[in-house]
Amino acid sequence: MIEDSKRFYENYVKQMIHDRFSSYESRIAVGIAGEGSDCFGYDDAISRDHDFGTGVCLWLVDEDVKEIGKDLSAAYEELVDAKDRSYYTERLRERRGVMAVHDFYSNILRIDCNTADCVMTEDQWLLLDHTCLATAVNGEVFRDDAGVFTRFRRLLLDYYPDRVWRIRIAEKMHEYSAALQINYQRCMARGDVVAAEECRIKGMTAAMELFFLLRRTYMPFYKWSYRALKNLDMEGEFTSRIEELARLHSNEEAWEGTKYHPNRPNLKDRVVGLSEDIGYDISQMLKDAGFTERINPYLEADVNTVLSGDRG
Repeated sequence: MIEDSKRFYENYVKQMIHDRFSSYESRIAVGIAGEGSDCFGYDDAISRDHDFGTGVCLWLVDEDVKEIGKDLSAAYEELVDAKDRSYYTERLRERRGVMAVHDFYSNILRIDCNTADCVMTEDQWLLLDHTCLATAVNGEVFRDDAGVFTRFRRLLLDYYPDRVWRIRIAEKMHEYSAALQINYQRCMARGDVVAAEECRIKGMTAAMELFFLLRRTYMPFYKWSYRALKNLDMEGEFTSRIEELARLHSNEEAWEGTKYHPNRPNLKDRVVGLSEDIGYDISQMLKDAGFTERINPYLEADVNTVLSGDRG
């Protein structure tokens, strides 16, 4: 857990830095962030089956890595090895310990991050996905006197630039409508249950991504997306619809003797009814955020409005 890592820093790492690297003490950022369920605060007893252990990240600018990187890393590893670190695998060692600020962000986001000037181009933003961004800004920074690590973290936490944000929202609106409001019914009318199930899951994922986008929060790795959604959705109504959609299975009986019609949803199938309910929820969020001036559960109808910024 994050609190365990913080205690490890306070009880061991902090003093080690003060005693052995005092001239660099104010230049070493320390915290817990990046890959691993513990960085999200989601680790539990099941998490102990792999890459488990208490550790911290020590972030340095490039020039300090050259000066003290090896010595600081050796000192940190001494602390780790001196404590009981069951399941502290080599993979976990790669995720913790000493690293350059530039390398931390670049490796997670898979782009060459300009952490020195703390800027990102629109093209770079468009290359990123929600899960990498969520991983880059999770956890907690315990100390960062110089502020280099935190400044780039704040750039990411300030969220997508407006045009990129609109593009991401429009993409997921189209994906939701295509998968769950159109192709699910087409597949069920054809009797293709496998394809229909794919549509249901794809649409459910797009709906969750839209919720995160409209709350200006990055959705984490799929394994943790629903847990993060429950934490974000304080009212719980949207989350309950997503959970119901996840528990449903394609209802072939609802399609017996029913022909597909693009303008007449087959509400005998609960999946179809839920897709409309979720569409209403998202459309209301779009209106509340100022993207549209109407409520329309068929999200595809407002894709161009969101992209253009013209609310109509």
